[in-house]
Amino acid sequence: MTVSLPLVFVLGLIAWGAVKFLGVRTWIVVVIALFGFLLSRTFMAPAIDSGTRSGMDVINGSHN
Repeated sequence: MTVSLPLVFVLGLIAWGAVKFLGVRTWIVVVIALFGFLLSRTFMAPAIDSGTRSGMDVINGSHN
C-alpha cells in the first residue's frame, strides 16, 4: 500500500515531536519557521526548491 503525505505535514510532525519529546522550545520552532518563510522570498528560493524536489525524488525512487 502506498501512502502519499505532503512534505509540510511530515515536517510539522517532526516539529511537534521535537517540542513534545526532545524538549525543544516552541519559540525556536517558530523562529526556524519564520526564517524559512523569509528565506523563500530571497534569490535562494529556486535553489532550495530544486534541492528539496531532488531530495524527495531520491527518497521516493523517482527517476525521470
